[in-house]
Amino acid sequence: MKDGFYLSAYLNPAGLHRLVHVRLRHDNNVSLWEKRGSRVKLVRHWELERVSGQKMHRTPFLDRADEIGFLNRLLAPMGLTFGDMVEVWGTPDLATTDDYHLVRELPDIAFHSVAHLYSAVLMDSDVFFDGTIVGIAVDRRPDRLLDGRLKDVWFAGCVVREGAVDFFPVESPGSLYCEARDLFRRREGSLMALATATRAAGRCDREQIMAEHRFDQTDVVERSRAVLGGIVRQVRESYIADPAFTEEESLISAVMKEVQAVSVMIMERNVEGILERYRIDPTQAYLAVAGGYALNCPTNSHLMAKYHFRGFLAPPCVGDDGQAMGIGLAAFHKKLGGRFEFRYPGPYLGRADGDLDGTLREFAGFVAEVGEYDDEVAVDDLLEGPVAWFNGGSEIGPRALGNRSLLGDPTSVATKDALNTMKRREWWRPVAPVVLEDRLAEWFEDGRPSPYMLETFTIRPERRSRIPAVAHLDFSARIQSLNNEQNPLLHRLLTAFDRRTGVPMLCNTSLNDKGEPIIDTIGEALNFCLRRQVRVAYINGARVVLRNFADYDADGPLPRAHEPFSHIPADRAAARRRELNPHALPDLYLYLYLSDLELAARYDIREAAAAGEVRDIIAGRLAEHPGLRETAERGMHRNRVHFSAYGWQPLIPEQAIAYRDEGYTLPGEAVDAVSGSR
Repeated sequence: MKDGFYLSAYLNPAGLHRLVHVRLRHDNNVSLWEKRGSRVKLVRHWELERVSGQKMHRTPFLDRADEIGFLNRLLAPMGLTFGDMVEVWGTPDLATTDDYHLVRELPDIAFHSVAHLYSAVLMDSDVFFDGTIVGIAVDRRPDRLLDGRLKDVWFAGCVVREGAVDFFPVESPGSLYCEARDLFRRREGSLMALATATRAAGRCDREQIMAEHRFDQTDVVERSRAVLGGIVRQVRESYIADPAFTEEESLISAVMKEVQAVSVMIMERNVEGILERYRIDPTQAYLAVAGGYALNCPTNSHLMAKYHFRGFLAPPCVGDDGQAMGIGLAAFHKKLGGRFEFRYPGPYLGRADGDLDGTLREFAGFVAEVGEYDDEVAVDDLLEGPVAWFNGGSEIGPRALGNRSLLGDPTSVATKDALNTMKRREWWRPVAPVVLEDRLAEWFEDGRPSPYMLETFTIRPERRSRIPAVAHLDFSARIQSLNNEQNPLLHRLLTAFDRRTGVPMLCNTSLNDKGEPIIDTIGEALNFCLRRQVRVAYINGARVVLRNFADYDADGPLPRAHEPFSHIPADRAAARRRELNPHALPDLYLYLYLSDLELAARYDIREAAAAGEVRDIIAGRLAEHPGLRETAERGMHRNRVHFSAYGWQPLIPEQAIAYRDEGYTLPGEAVDAVSGSR
């Protein structure tokens, strides 16, 4: 491979996909790499949601020129352009070669899952090439764009021994959580939090579920829906409510306790099968986990505690927001053909905003004073109330890791209440702590470094009354550990707070509004502070005191770079339609054509004969399958809403019709759903 810069892009295809609302990927993201000799460096990782403001960004570009123009704007601060890249990978209409992936080498395994694995197992090349790693990728379902079709194996595991990788199928509990999300109209994170927030309880036959079901086949979505329905029915029969919560919250919490228990059992079955088959001593191996389910901190910690793995490997962007990174690492491993040097550089790989002076001029009427950071003053501010903390490049992944954070005093329950009010979250939502790494074991049982907030540890009994703002009902807490090398300025603040209070941690939640991606720029941060009356913001080491909150009339987050995703001029859209669909196939036909990757690869509808063939094929399918039209129209509507959603939007359940047909009333109260009301 040549030395130079490489780009891996996990984007939706541009073109008609935008116009007829076809979405093949979500959480679009891009990674920039530099190769020099045997050394590979991850230079930047951009999540498009931070730039566009569209949570879980899905919207395609209208054409390739827009796509490249957008990438050039991302690359410009490094003095680079798209044309400077040696190779580009990951998105077919952008890729400059197709020899980088393992699609052909692994004909039965979804490459999406393989990319997830690489994002975790290759975080440290010394571990990868010298050690043993057990890797598990657990998601809901795979992206199929590079494969060109849905393969037989959706979820992959691997064993790495001294750089040699063996792939195989695994089970995934991801669909169970996604089905619960769709049934209860709450995000997976909210469901996980609610499960541990109440004393509500019920019981299902977990052993029977495990004996009768496997979650590694292509029917996993339907199977998970059936299993969840059974869990709901059984829990309802044995249900005990928590009087501190609503009936709806109690019922959902009781169900989710059982969903979590079954999910852990699925993961245990994965691990035990791998350890036995490959005769691995876990104390001499690392556990690497990726895929959306890897955000389930209690599961990660349970596996580490039960099997005593030597170490835990997972990037902060374990979900599809890390796919570009996994695609890139898989490409380097394949194309270099031998050992190379790579070490994950930490989470602060997003955009930086250094224009404090310019932004302060824009907000001049709302700035009381600006000064330099001072340890003692900063601690005073924290003891008075939560502060905004904005520093350097943004962290990647869905969780605040100290550069785009709201920080607060963990010794007061009032801090949790204030943060939940600012974020418009439920009162019972816990707040995670960021903890000095070298003091972690003094405060948490089985505590070990957890730099990316992917594990949960139990607060020691003698410490529990001291930090009520970060404690779950079971006295666990989702931890981010921190040392000086990782984030010197935040480490300095934690040290100062510890010196004053004897508590080596702070509450740490993401700096963003409900439904808004984590804030990316100084202007977005000040907008949030003024709307939520956060008096002090620390911006790149400066202390900014705000005022005149009542005079700030913005009623929502500061708009981000919606262009070129929204507001497409009608004449441009019409021109693209004429160019790409000159024989005027209806939108419904286009949607079904583009969604069938094998069909789209076989026929170029710009040719009259091919367009006629596609018209006949789609018409035949619609006639043969009466429900296909409704399913496709529902998919088009869902994607239309997603493509236009900038800010908070209610969930649109993927399986709404299926649950309704099985007797669950999704549009109404979740209480009706879990109680079986019609």
